[in-house]
Amino acid sequence: MQLNYVHWNVDPEIFRIAFEAPLVGEIDLAIRYYGLLFALGFVVGYFIMLRIFKKEGLTVELLDKLATYMVISTIIGARLGHVLFYEPGYYFSNPSEILKVWHGGLASHGAAIGIIVALWIFSKKTHKRFFWVIDRIVIVVALAGAFIRTGNLMNSEIFGSPTDLPWAFIFVQSDPEMIPRHPSQIYEALSYLAIFVFLIITYYRKEGKPKDGVLFGWFFILVFGARFLLEFLKAPQVAFEQEMMLNMGQLLSIPFVIIGVILVKRAKKRPTLKNTGGGKKP
Repeated sequence: MQLNYVHWNVDPEIFRIAFEAPLVGEIDLAIRYYGLLFALGFVVGYFIMLRIFKKEGLTVELLDKLATYMVISTIIGARLGHVLFYEPGYYFSNPSEILKVWHGGLASHGAAIGIIVALWIFSKKTHKRFFWVIDRIVIVVALAGAFIRTGNLMNSEIFGSPTDLPWAFIFVQSDPEMIPRHPSQIYEALSYLAIFVFLIITYYRKEGKPKDGVLFGWFFILVFGARFLLEFLKAPQVAFEQEMMLNMGQLLSIPFVIIGVILVKRAKKRPTLKNTGGGKKP
């Protein structure tokens, strides 16, 4: 029966480079699909934001500053989210491992918190409305999520629970039991891609002038709502989740969905503001 399933045995490394560096010695550097897709999410997102900025008459310099905030906050937030939410005992006992992002361990909930904090700081320093900034950023964040989950697939990680569905994957490299499982990475990637399409269509239908907070709210509802539902099809990521009715990802998703509902309801009561993002709410 296993011949009917997808035997996923992709090498996560694209290629490897070994060279001698002054003062350091030999360096063995692996270029992986995950890293490439992670970076690609930022690159594609940058060019989408560039079109949005040009549409709204804003400068490339402002976008470059925003991109810097996004890159730093995403990496730091996602890493600290994994450290604090999933394996605090291990990392507090081995603090040097916290900096080794290449060993894996990034949490989308932590990235969300990191991005929100960074964009709040950005809005204060640039005198842009916070909701103006984040309403546009979430469009490309949804797309980046699709790239990242595709990277998880290439790493054969964060896979689903056992299933006998014909499109089940057998993750040869990472599942010693060789059990057919839900390709939950694909489910999530397609969900985030659909959310990206919804958000960018909504933005352009509103002629680049959505009400403050509405895209941000829908992003929270759709992304973390999808995450909550898809977690039922995913294998536990850490040992303590095996005894939980709802896993950590689901518990962390609930408040984000609630906040999203509140944001959308409040946005409907707001007047439509200028699209340049300057000034404060009237």
